[in-house]
Amino acid sequence: MTVTITQPPVLAARNLCAEHDGKQVLHGIDLWLESGCWLALVGPNGAGKSTLLRCLAGLQTLTAGHLKLRGRDIFEWQPLQRAAYLSWMGQQDGLGEGLTVRDTVALGRLPFLGWMGLGWMRAADEHAVMQAMLDTGLETLANRRIETLSGGEQQRVRLARSLCVNAHLMLLDEPTSYLDVPHQRLLTQVLQREARAGRTIISSVHDLSLALLADQVAVIDQGRIVAVGRSDDTLVHRAIEQVFRQAVSIQPVQERWVAVPQL
Repeated sequence: MTVTITQPPVLAARNLCAEHDGKQVLHGIDLWLESGCWLALVGPNGAGKSTLLRCLAGLQTLTAGHLKLRGRDIFEWQPLQRAAYLSWMGQQDGLGEGLTVRDTVALGRLPFLGWMGLGWMRAADEHAVMQAMLDTGLETLANRRIETLSGGEQQRVRLARSLCVNAHLMLLDEPTSYLDVPHQRLLTQVLQREARAGRTIISSVHDLSLALLADQVAVIDQGRIVAVGRSDDTLVHRAIEQVFRQAVSIQPVQERWVAVPQL
């Protein structure tokens, strides 16, 4: 007899509720994801996207609900274990002045180096840093100081620092902000590649047409997920149009779905 062992989902959120500045922002969020999926989180301003991502990263206190990573409560994980399993990129994460691009990106390897620090980088760590810089187009900027970079270049450093963790679960809050079109395309290709390689990615995405390139889309409005499904699901498309008050229409263009503004 063959016994099939089923692993728990990478992430399982049940009835998540949270407040921001004393106001209830999330209302009973349910969400679960398996390996090898890129989920784009979309919704109007103030819908709760950033708050939800912070909660999923364990950075914000829940007022109710449960959050598990691979079947274990997120707060049962040791800090270094969680930092190696889950990588986080916030919209305004600090980068620190005086460091080079390479050294800033390499900070993503600290969960694997512990108290030894960056002075004990192994070949695998060096490879992860170089690959992350290649994936974000930073290889020619490796020796530049952070304070000399533009806003878009600094955003790419944040992305590279998160990518080089090689985490099973990546949480990215508006990763395409400040990026020009070529680097938006590059990031989209990297996220698609990482999902195919078995990683799980959740990112909030402002550009709806970019969001529709993800494997799945979750639509959030007023702190509640109103639809979640494949990015080609017409029910998801109708939910997007509804929460954006028919300001966009999801249409097929050249074998992909795009958000067409409605004037």
